[in-house]
Amino acid sequence: MINQNDVLDNGPFFHGTKTELKIGDLLEPGHVSNYQDRKSNYIYFTATLEAAKWGAELATATSKERIYIIEPLGDFENDPNLTDKKFPGNPTRSYRSKSPLKIIAELSSWERHSDEQINHMLTSLKKLREQGKAVIYD
Repeated sequence: MINQNDVLDNGPFFHGTKTELKIGDLLEPGHVSNYQDRKSNYIYFTATLEAAKWGAELATATSKERIYIIEPLGDFENDPNLTDKKFPGNPTRSYRSKSPLKIIAELSSWERHSDEQINHMLTSLKKLREQGKAVIYD
């Protein structure tokens, strides 16, 4: 876990989801994951708009896709689901924390991936689940 005094990334930070939140709301661990039907021990976020877009687009809820600008309120670490296990280093600048994330703003507009790209990703994720490889290290 990286201590807030040790700068891992200066952000800005984003959280992609289909959950409607308000400025000042806190995202906290212990809620059902956006991607699996189980409670998550961490809250996940990224410093790239690209990764946040995927977060919003792939979340399992059926409501509007949203990207929030967030502020981590505690220590955080590289997300092991996307770092060295899948990509060397942390090119997606993806992180997780057991501390809350504060909603600072919502991006009012952003360009979605194409339906073809999203469907391809959903198909790939479905194959991983069927093969028992869609593991989230939480």
